[in-house]
Amino acid sequence: MEHATSIKPSKPSPNISEMVSKFAKICKLRSIGVFSNENPNQQHHQYQHCLNNNNVPSVSEDSSDATEETECDGEKIHPQPAVVPSKRHVCGGGDYVLQLFDAVSALKLAYIQLQEAHVPYNPDKIVAADENIVVQLEALCKIKRTYKEKRFIDSKLGSCHSDLRTKIEVNERLLEKLKSQNRAKDAEIARLRQQLHDLDSGTAILVEKMRQKSLEIKNRRILNIAMFEDTFKMASKSIHDFAKPMISLMKASGWDLNLAANSIESGVVYFRRSDKKYAFEAYIARRMFHGIALKSYNVNGVMRYDDPINSLIEDSSSGFSSFCRKKYLFVVHPMMEMSFFGNLDQRLFVLSGKHPRTPFYQIFARMAKWVWVLQGIATSVDPNAEMYAVNRGSIFSDIYMEPIQADIPNRGQSDSKVEFMVMPGFRFGDILMRCQVYLSC
Repeated sequence: MEHATSIKPSKPSPNISEMVSKFAKICKLRSIGVFSNENPNQQHHQYQHCLNNNNVPSVSEDSSDATEETECDGEKIHPQPAVVPSKRHVCGGGDYVLQLFDAVSALKLAYIQLQEAHVPYNPDKIVAADENIVVQLEALCKIKRTYKEKRFIDSKLGSCHSDLRTKIEVNERLLEKLKSQNRAKDAEIARLRQQLHDLDSGTAILVEKMRQKSLEIKNRRILNIAMFEDTFKMASKSIHDFAKPMISLMKASGWDLNLAANSIESGVVYFRRSDKKYAFEAYIARRMFHGIALKSYNVNGVMRYDDPINSLIEDSSSGFSSFCRKKYLFVVHPMMEMSFFGNLDQRLFVLSGKHPRTPFYQIFARMAKWVWVLQGIATSVDPNAEMYAVNRGSIFSDIYMEPIQADIPNRGQSDSKVEFMVMPGFRFGDILMRCQVYLSC
């Protein structure tokens, strides 16, 4: 070995003596040497053959080699037996174990060649053996690095697989939970569909009932409008009926009818002399409908009696009683009553809250009845019913107005104008109860 250190190798290489020494310690080589007549390549090929066939030579087969000794220059050489891997190690390690034993065998062979180069001493063979040992050591390092990298990758993949497996398990549990929720939702959807079907059926029934109810309301409205129209006519007739005795009492009391009519509606040119009665009717209607508000109330109590005085006597504190008393004092002036009857006894009787059964008051009470009923049933026909009036000088329109004269020239023409209104009109949505007017010549 001293001679080996004095020879320079052909190219730079690591400290072979240290590497060999370390390798000898690893392999626990206590002495070095080989038989001079032994072919190391033959041993290598035999060992390689055993590895390739997974045949592990027994210790007893190599026991002669392990214990055999020889001498070289007076020194005993004890060759060490080759460490042969067991079948279990080969199978467990796979290709890496085979590669490792191949590399170790090659390194051992190179080491044997290095020993042979020293006995007899041959510098060229030492350099070649040294380079071969370096190559084999590098191969071992490469196997080690590759194995570590694979172990690292396997451990990383194993960790990834474990994480993926955990995630898969979590997702599978979540999937089962979602399936359960989906089944519950499907059941809920089926229940809601059934409920929707029931609601649709109920809605169809209600729609049919509403349609029938609407027809009933429409028919009732038509009947109510027809009833209101009859009441309107009765109210207009009752005003006309009250105007007759009042005009007669005026004549009997010596009133100037022309002056009285002109004081009510001044400057009116009448078609006929008898048309002045319409001025008195307009005065009575204006007083009877003054200040009233259309509101619904029960008129059955008044309609039960043909003579409204009976209703007034039965319930002197009713709404109709209050209306009748208030309107009499407003329509019949004290001077008019004094002129007609020579006293105010009838007026004082009404002021006391009572209703006299005189012919004049009975006619007035009948007129008050129909006006009061007309007011009470208007909103029952239509809650938005309203009363309207037209002013003097308005252009005649047969949509909103009805002439009170029976036969007049130029009826309904655009040049006709309103002289005065006798009866107000009523509106029920798109249905009109036309007002009664007296037209100019």
